[in-house]
Amino acid sequence: MRSLVVIISFIIGISYADAQISAVTAEGDEVILYTNGTWEYVSEPTPDNVEIRTNPAAFKKGVNSTFQVKSKKVDLGVWINPKTWEFEKAADGGAAEFMFQKKGEDVYAMLITERTTIPLINLRDIAIQNAKEAAPDIVLSDEEYRNVNGLDVLMLRMTGTIQGIEFTYYGYYFSDESGTTQFVTYTSVDLFDAYKADMEALLNGMVMNGL
Repeated sequence: MRSLVVIISFIIGISYADAQISAVTAEGDEVILYTNGTWEYVSEPTPDNVEIRTNPAAFKKGVNSTFQVKSKKVDLGVWINPKTWEFEKAADGGAAEFMFQKKGEDVYAMLITERTTIPLINLRDIAIQNAKEAAPDIVLSDEEYRNVNGLDVLMLRMTGTIQGIEFTYYGYYFSDESGTTQFVTYTSVDLFDAYKADMEALLNGMVMNGL
């Protein structure tokens, strides 16, 4: 299962800082330039007729989430249940700031932070594009806006195959004046249903620092 960690880390770890080099054409259209020499229009990945629903529920951190992991890059933290989740600072130079694992289990998470502010709809497109570069069969299986402890976030769930491994990639995306955050949980497709409640409990611990 450690191979899954390496593979998924590669997908999520493709830095959106690299992907978000932007430019404006002579016609005034904004485009994103990628390090592999390709480019695309900023507005093209999300057609005008695509509407993302808003979940009316209020998502809150759990009563057992008693330990807060605080980002040093953005004004955001994550409350975790220290009895069931462990974490560590990611290696220097990587895209993630922190990595998480449910103790003794095959479900993981990464907190990826960037000081650049990116509109959520653009961040959605960048996340999907990055995933497609690593897993061409990636499918966006669910998306919605949620209110999580007062934060308006975008939830994305994607599935795809890399090197024969099917995975599910389930996360929250948020951006404000302090920067941009991707908080993403992941596991193999066949384990997703078993771990979904654990993944949501962890994701719902995301708060502004100090809360």
